[in-house]
Amino acid sequence: MKLVPLGDRVVLKQLEAEETTKSGIVLPGNAQEKPQQAEVIAVGPGGVVDGNEVKMEVAIGDKVIYSKYAGTNVKLEDEEYIIVRQNDIVAKVEG
Repeated sequence: MKLVPLGDRVVLKQLEAEETTKSGIVLPGNAQEKPQQAEVIAVGPGGVVDGNEVKMEVAIGDKVIYSKYAGTNVKLEDEEYIIVRQNDIVAKVEG
């Protein structure tokens, strides 16, 4: 099975949370902040969404940062994904 997003939606796979701080302090699981960085797994076709032309600006494999409370969490075959609208993605991470 695979997720195929519709319209301007994007399927993201969240990157792992940091387990230690930059100063070397190890964080227990419940103290780790949910990362807002993810990898793009699938991209919808874009097109006309809510009466506006939408050009998809992300591609599969891109690393992105998305809004903290955005999206719908989905679990499929023991993997967790987040489905967001493209406008919930605030930046691409390059380099």
